[in-house]
Amino acid sequence: MTALMDQGTTVNPNIAHAELIAAFKRAEADAAHKFGLIQAAAHKGPKAIQAATETAVKAAKRRDSFAKKLEILGVNLKG
Repeated sequence: MTALMDQGTTVNPNIAHAELIAAFKRAEADAAHKFGLIQAAAHKGPKAIQAATETAVKAAKRRDSFAKKLEILGVNLKG
């Protein structure tokens, strides 16, 4: 989607919004899953917990990035 916009190709805003919303929802589910992995790694020791935590933080940043882009477009998914 972004690559098409950067190349000057016109993208229907509704399709762009839908694709961004879908990407946000995937990132949101991924972040929730990764935070769940922290609990699963708890019995494996501190290194496993640290690795799971770092992965979860990255997933949350990805989710938040999509949320920010949607907010700029005026789309609020928190309602």
